[in-house]
Formats: sequence, C-alpha cells, structure tokens
Amino acid sequence: MILMAETIDKLNWPFRLARLSDIPELESLIAISVRVLQAPYYSVAQREGALGKIFGVDTQLIRDGTYFVLEQEAQIIGCGGWSKRKTLCGGDRDRVGEDDLLDPRSEGARIRAFFVHPDWARRGIGASILRACEKAIVSAGFETAELLATLAGEPLYASFEYKAFERYDLPMSSGLSLPVVRMGKRLSG
Repeated sequence: MILMAETIDKLNWPFRLARLSDIPELESLIAISVRVLQAPYYSVAQREGALGKIFGVDTQLIRDGTYFVLEQEAQIIGCGGWSKRKTLCGGDRDRVGEDDLLDPRSEGARIRAFFVHPDWARRGIGASILRACEKAIVSAGFETAELLATLAGEPLYASFEYKAFERYDLPMSSGLSLPVVRMGKRLSG
C-alpha cells in the first residue's frame, strides 16, 4: 500500500545530506532494494543488468549536495535526491566528467535515484525524501521537476501528482531493456 501525500506530512523521518563516505553503504542498499522491491516488475536479468549503470550511486549528486539519506540506528535505510544537471538516471559507471547544468527558467530539475531498504518499504521514507527534494528544487529556482520512474516507483510519484508523459524501454547490454516511465510535475508558478 502506498501512503498518500497528506498522510506523509504527519511522518517526519529525519534525513541528512549524503557524504562520499556513504558510498559503500549506498551501493549495498541499492542492490538489495533493486533485487527485492523491483522483483515483481523486472526479470532477474533486467535487475542484475541495470545494477551499477542504471541503478547505482551517482557521486555527482553527493558532490552537488542534492542527495539525501535516511538512517535508522546508524544504518542507511533510504536515499534519494534531485539534480540541477541534465542526466535523468544512472550511476557513475561509464560516465566521464560532469553533466551540463539545467536552466531553471526553461528546464525541470531532476528527481533521482530513490531506493529504500525492503524491510522499511511502504513507511513513507521515499515520500519524505521526495517532499524534501521538491522544497529544495523550488528554493533553487526551478518551477518543474522531471524523473524517470521504474515501474515499481511510478505509483509513489503518481500519488504526488507527477504525470506520466512517456513510456519507453531503456536499452541495456546483452539485448535487454528496462521499461521506464518519464514523469513530470509543476512545482510552482
């Protein structure tokens, strides 16, 4: 069951900005999240093929100060962020250099890389981080946000009034692809 946005406001999960020292723990969290929570939507081959390149740590988000983690008893149980850069998804693998910056007057900020530990799923963690991202995006001068949702993530974003405007298969190696949904929302204006 997905919690609705009005219920989430009552949940006040504490979070902080991610640090480069969090990378090993984030990699572990991403792997378990993908392998368990994405299982009803994607094959084993799709999930394993996407780990690292599509589902992976993007250190640019951490360096930009736009990636949040949520901890419980000193363990990271959720993460997600936003970006002022053009990339819609993906980790560091095969990336060279920094991505170009977006123009907040004409382009939407990017919601990026949300993962929750399966033991903590459906408790408002992703929603709390999404709310924080939206506030930060508006503070940075953006009026809209875009994202590339997995099939598992689409219901969360839809509950926050993100609208789907494109569905396609993201190509991967070995002839595999990953069905995704491009979504967007006006945040202000």
